[in-house]
This record gives sequence, C-alpha cells and structure tokens, in this order.
Amino acid sequence: MKASEIIKKPIITEKVNKQTEKSNRYCFVVDKRANKLEIKKAIEDYYNVRIVDVNTCIVPAKNITRMTKAGVLSGRKSSYKKATISLVEGETIDLYAF
Repeated sequence: MKASEIIKKPIITEKVNKQTEKSNRYCFVVDKRANKLEIKKAIEDYYNVRIVDVNTCIVPAKNITRMTKAGVLSGRKSSYKKATISLVEGETIDLYAF
C-alpha cells in the first residue's frame, strides 16, 4: 500500500494537542489493514521524520441517536483504526502546512 492509502487523516483534538506539547506524540486515522511497520514507514516517508514508537488501537463503532424537529434520528458511527506515534526528540510535524 502507498503512504497516502495508509494515512487517512490526522486527529486534532485538545487531548492530542496536549500529548504533542508534552511528549511529542501525534495521532492519525489509518487503514484498518495496516500494521505498525507499514504505518511507521508511511509516516516517515510522507512527513520526513524519524519515529521511535507506534501504538495502535481499533476504536469501536457506536450507535448514535439524535432528537430533531423531524423526530428521532438514529444511525451508526463506523469503527476506525487509530495510530499514536512518538517522534525522536527535536523533530516535529506541521499538520497545518499540508
């Protein structure tokens, strides 16, 4: 698989921003079929950085119910694979440049 197929999008939340500032860790939504070695190689090639560690987890699907003027809407939020990477000291990824 290509790097663009493996890396779907970065996760930008307050929790991830704190991790980035404190311990130089970033989170990405990745392809469910990709393993840690493929994820590491894809991110190193795409962002031109060196990675120390890769942690992955599959976030389970959730049922969503919402009250609206039209009545009750119910649906499902699909599951995805999340990769948390740790970079070498002194290296950063500028997520807003791309």
